[in-house]
Amino acid sequence: MDVVELLPGRLVMLRFPVGQAYLWRDGRDGHPDGLTLVDAGPAGSGAPIAEAVTALGARPEDVRRVVLTHFHEDHAGGAAEVAALTGAEVLAHRLDAPHVRHDAPGPPPVLEDWELPLHRRALSLLPPGDYERPSSVTELSDGDVLDVAGGAQVLHVPGHTHGSIALHLPRHGVLFTGDTVAVSPADGTVVPGVFNLDRHRLLASCRRLAALDTEVACFGHGDPVLTEAVRELRAMTDAAREPPGG
Repeated sequence: MDVVELLPGRLVMLRFPVGQAYLWRDGRDGHPDGLTLVDAGPAGSGAPIAEAVTALGARPEDVRRVVLTHFHEDHAGGAAEVAALTGAEVLAHRLDAPHVRHDAPGPPPVLEDWELPLHRRALSLLPPGDYERPSSVTELSDGDVLDVAGGAQVLHVPGHTHGSIALHLPRHGVLFTGDTVAVSPADGTVVPGVFNLDRHRLLASCRRLAALDTEVACFGHGDPVLTEAVRELRAMTDAAREPPGG
């Protein structure tokens, strides 16, 4: 796992073989007032995340909450481990929470032909077998505000999964998009996410995110945009505009 500081003293990216998570630190003058983990990586990520927290000068128990952008294994697989090591609360949208808890199986993505080899490769990078699920998941809804960064707004952005969310920190201009938005490995451009349940709904969610005042955009896959991210998001929606009736 690679640890990359994005905003000194505030925001760190944790990069796994597939996907990434983010740590946000509240507090002043170097004294942490709680850490929020956005996504938790695949199974086996709990101990490396706890070690990264310690290396950053905090304690594992400073992680107060794990906000999951959706139920897929590369984002939620480590959630139970992190919760056990830190005592953190696990949160997910009410439509994805049953899949995070494994009360019900999550629906598979509707893959386009060109996505099939990419999806097989992504699955090959994940640990084999089943993984531990959190027994308790706090359910979120669109419009909820979390006690993070002066008020973090939960945005329901369906399409990748039915219960995908983004997390917006308006006081800091930071947006966590989950897999609703990604970065193309081919040319580094910001693009709509892949492996979706409903691409039409995903594009509508992308347009919603592009309307926000965003300086820093953090994606589930690909390098974050650290300045004037709104320009990249709006260029993405212009390029991905569907034809009438699409």
